[in-house]
Amino acid sequence: MTMIFNNLKVVELASVLAGPSVGMFFAELGAQVIKVEHPEHPDVTRSWKIASENKEESASAYFSSINYKKEYIHLNLNKENDHFQLIELLKDTDILLTNFKKGDVEKFNLTDDLLLEVNPRLIHGKISGFGSDSDRVAYDLILQAETGFMSMNGTEDSGPVKMPVALIDVLAAHQLKEGILCALLERHQTGRGKAVEVSLYDAAVCSLVNQASVFLMEQKVPQRIGSKHPGIAPYGELFTTKDAGFITFAIGSDQQFRKLLSYLQLKEITEDERFSSNQNRVKNRAVLASFLEKKIKDLNSSEILNWALEQHVPCGKIKSLDEVFSEPQAKCLIREENINGKATKRVTSIAFNL
Repeated sequence: MTMIFNNLKVVELASVLAGPSVGMFFAELGAQVIKVEHPEHPDVTRSWKIASENKEESASAYFSSINYKKEYIHLNLNKENDHFQLIELLKDTDILLTNFKKGDVEKFNLTDDLLLEVNPRLIHGKISGFGSDSDRVAYDLILQAETGFMSMNGTEDSGPVKMPVALIDVLAAHQLKEGILCALLERHQTGRGKAVEVSLYDAAVCSLVNQASVFLMEQKVPQRIGSKHPGIAPYGELFTTKDAGFITFAIGSDQQFRKLLSYLQLKEITEDERFSSNQNRVKNRAVLASFLEKKIKDLNSSEILNWALEQHVPCGKIKSLDEVFSEPQAKCLIREENINGKATKRVTSIAFNL
């Protein structure tokens, strides 16, 4: 599977997360990916380091997470000779990745017309913040704020909360991969390349899925309810176990709910009208949670998880990353590489098997 794209050449002029993660996707599947950085102002994520990282090393953990199996060259596109080198490089390139600001394509003389004249088979994958016509600076946090995600994330007490990964960048990268794959398929039929553009804004709004439909169809603005699901209960409530673990349930059917009540020996509420259907459970979720909590606090998390696994009831333990990466299944997704002499690790961008 890692050689699917071994005949593809990708040039990456993009920086930060979304564009480089697309480049890494193709690199992991066998493509030659050449990352072009400014000689004096390289990808800014090289400097995004937590306090414990070595100040002198050029590859931060953040940078390493989405730059894997790439070649690195340095060009200043404002210099005529460097621009010439890039154009020569693009003559036999299959995919170009950029996240230019508005006006940069003219500034660097890399318009679509010029690029397709240089290489009619070139597919130009572009990422913008708020669309190609906007010159607004866009970072994932700002997109989470302005597309509804932060308003829904958190609790009533916490206020709006940013998600702990740059999810909008990740979503935009997936959208661009899909667009590029469609363009590759079309090129196979026509022999012609084209530009493919994704904005972080569009990728974010298109990912609102059920929350968008609830608003569009019912005019209900989602409120911050922590991990709980607005239309399913019990779903997302957190329970502390006897061994001080945290577990949660995703009870999606009446059958699963009846199994849970039987296991917890809650016969007294089995026929309670307040919990007779999912919709009733949503209306009375706080009362329901109090009944469950009294029983769960006297059980160890391993007991509950083993029962849930055997009975096919969705239940999970809240795990920290050290616990996650102690699991064999997660360890199999780690990829290692030396970048500029530094040993780096990241998780793969490939979650499918062929």
